[in-house]
Amino acid sequence: MEIHNIESFLSYFRGVRARTMRVVLAAPADRLEWRHTAGVFSLGDLARHIAATERFTFAENILGRPSRYQGCGPALADGRDAIAAFMDRMHQETIAILEGLRPADLERNATSPQGTPIAVWKLLRAMIEHEVHHRGEMYVYLALLGAPRPPLFGLTSEELVRHGTSAAD
Repeated sequence: MEIHNIESFLSYFRGVRARTMRVVLAAPADRLEWRHTAGVFSLGDLARHIAATERFTFAENILGRPSRYQGCGPALADGRDAIAAFMDRMHQETIAILEGLRPADLERNATSPQGTPIAVWKLLRAMIEHEVHHRGEMYVYLALLGAPRPPLFGLTSEELVRHGTSAAD
């Protein structure tokens, strides 16, 4: 999927972030820094990583600058409310940067964090894939913790079965 229009992309991006925030806000406040295994991200790390990478890697690369990402630990935001505020602030800064992109800007090359030339529209697509990947990890963490997982698209799997028809129909 090639991105030709920043306005439609930003609308989509805001929806992606709203779904991610439902998952972040479902995290038990007392388990934000829990890790299922040593050396992996916690729920809090994952949320901060999504926000920090969006703003300090993807947005900077789109502007033609190197990544300024410095990690995702609790020093960035500690506690669910602070994490949510940090995510919102980073998202708003990124949106402000992206709003100024013209169709020609989407076609120009930027440099990936690995130093590879890449079209801006491809970086935008990668930013979404990155967020969705880590949101999926957070969803699994919620399951491991026995925490309720919010439906992302309006229906749970069980509700979808009740609303559907059988494959034989």
